[in-house]
Amino acid sequence: MLHQVECISLCLCLKLQYPKRVTLLRGNHEARQVSQVYGFYDECMRKYGSAAVWQRFVRVFDLLPIAALVNNEVFCPHAGLSPAVDSLDQVQAIQRMCEVPHEGPLCDLLWSDPDSRNGWGLSPRGAGYTFGPDVTAKFVHTNGIAMVARAHQLVMEGYTWNHEKQCATVFSAPNYCYRCGNKAAIMLVDETGVVSFLSYNAAPTQDRRPAARLPDYFL
Repeated sequence: MLHQVECISLCLCLKLQYPKRVTLLRGNHEARQVSQVYGFYDECMRKYGSAAVWQRFVRVFDLLPIAALVNNEVFCPHAGLSPAVDSLDQVQAIQRMCEVPHEGPLCDLLWSDPDSRNGWGLSPRGAGYTFGPDVTAKFVHTNGIAMVARAHQLVMEGYTWNHEKQCATVFSAPNYCYRCGNKAAIMLVDETGVVSFLSYNAAPTQDRRPAARLPDYFL
């Protein structure tokens, strides 16, 4: 995937410019091992010739929140729920300023996926769990919220509903890895709590333009 350095640099600048209007959440790719596998490390090396820039970025990733709550109604982790977490207070108590461990609640929130089967299951990803509609319903009821909104899974239309519309998957990378042909989406929540989605396709190849100058704030 191209232009990862420019993308995260822009996101961080927007957060600095609009600190109360932009919230950046940590996902499973914002971990050292996964960022190396999916090319972020290689891009830093190719553009800067040093691992120091990558190391600075991943230290910033360690500081990112692991979930958000929109309008006190929509719980937003990157991936899903955890058998070790029953309440929002427990999410706030997680020690997040570290590399993502291979198990435990921090790992689960960044790796788990919804499933049509009730209960908890072993995830085929090798990290986190699958969680069923009964798990989502209990979490939503216990915490007095309306739904869970998460990302983490490619869906061809950019978004999909799970668990009787108590869970939504929103995937924002169109034509993932430049070969999947999927749409992407943004989820909108209005002031009354009504949820809608905006879908979009990848930009045509001829419309993609490299940055004229690489950012140097992490040099």
